[in-house]
Amino acid sequence: MKVKLILPALTEAKSPYWRPIKYSLFPPLGLATLAGYLSPEDEPHLQDEHVEELDLTDSPDLVLIQVYITNAYRAYQIADTYRKRGIYVALGGLHVTSLPEEAMPHADTIFLGPGEDTFPQFLKDFKNKTPQKRYVSKERTLVGLPKVRRDLIKRNLYLVPNSIVVTRGCPHHCDFCYKDAFFEGGKSFYTQVVDDALSEIERLKGRHLYFLDDHLLGNQKFAENLFAGMNGMNRVFQGASTVDAILRGNLIEKAAKAGLRSLFVGFETLNNNNLAQSNKKQNLGKDYQKAIRRLHDLGIMINGSFVFGLDEDDDSVFQRTVDWAVENAITTATFHVLTPYPSTKLFQDMEAQGRILTKNWDLYDTRHVVYQTKNISAENLKKGYDWAYQSFYSWANIAKASLQHDHLKHAIKHFAYAGGWKKFEPLWNFVIKSRNLNNMLPVLEAVLSRVKGKSKEKVEVQTTQKELVTENL
Repeated sequence: MKVKLILPALTEAKSPYWRPIKYSLFPPLGLATLAGYLSPEDEPHLQDEHVEELDLTDSPDLVLIQVYITNAYRAYQIADTYRKRGIYVALGGLHVTSLPEEAMPHADTIFLGPGEDTFPQFLKDFKNKTPQKRYVSKERTLVGLPKVRRDLIKRNLYLVPNSIVVTRGCPHHCDFCYKDAFFEGGKSFYTQVVDDALSEIERLKGRHLYFLDDHLLGNQKFAENLFAGMNGMNRVFQGASTVDAILRGNLIEKAAKAGLRSLFVGFETLNNNNLAQSNKKQNLGKDYQKAIRRLHDLGIMINGSFVFGLDEDDDSVFQRTVDWAVENAITTATFHVLTPYPSTKLFQDMEAQGRILTKNWDLYDTRHVVYQTKNISAENLKKGYDWAYQSFYSWANIAKASLQHDHLKHAIKHFAYAGGWKKFEPLWNFVIKSRNLNNMLPVLEAVLSRVKGKSKEKVEVQTTQKELVTENL
């Protein structure tokens, strides 16, 4: 059986003129994971439209398309193209789970929720010519998960080909989070068997790993055993965590020892009322600066996530947030316009209040304002969002943030990483188009390497002592 697995892209990502590096950073693993359930005699072909042009002229027996909100219309277009030719199409993913009735007219079968239990059953039914119209995930386990079909991934098209996922979901339930609807009806956070996760890591070539987990430190026992098993592997890796997990116990130290060098942290807002309204309890009352100092002392760079447009925000939120991020030496920042995704509590509340302005899913990209704001106009919210990116990534602020570090080498590392990420986008675009992205991985690994050096204060004291000795001579 010939199986086509497709991840449709955003329009921006498939432009022939400009390819942002963020769309070529790492390979998503959802479809490659499901491909592990295929039989040895099956012939799978996986295409990620973010990094390659799709071939829609082929004639597979089955087409499987992963759908999220900002590629939904493109996904439906692709699905309709194949179905018009009599080819069986199945749709799954976050958006399908959130809005199954919208997706159903474009598919022969839809999957709601994770596919580890439903996809194997569908394959049996499909081969027996008795496929169902809808499969709903009930059993949540990663025990016995087949190996990810990494042979289907075109590694040379990504900067970081070694992406990996060892957990599913998140233990927290923020009102604006899109994942809750996806895991409804079963466990919303669960992990692999540690030995299976370590086995997957061992078969990955090279040093660098990119954990795509929503919360790598979400299960303390699992994370401790994972990091213990990674000791001695000589890996460097990046991942995501919450503020409270960073502050709790010594888990973050164990992660650093195993090779953690960069962490995505959801600060989201500096306003406690916003945190309470968003049900982001894991951040309430937590000392952000203490968490930041802990990460910096371990040589871990921070990618801070911030949301603009929460109900307590006003026009001053942009300046305050950027200034705070710079003063606290946040290496990179990801800013978002608040986006009420379908099926989230935020969306339900706003829809009940008549605050949803559009259901054009292409605009639900965290860069556009799609709801009625309160203390800030939609125009100022968009302008402020754009300004925040420009200001935070100005050379002046990159330099200022770098100089906040206590160690000179940390400052240099910060400057190189932040500057390289945002100030050399034309170079990244050229490298992507020339198909040489993999050649940049050693540079990234060098920047992420553990810093061993003296603090700036010690260097300054030693320099002064040398000058005094020289004068006395």
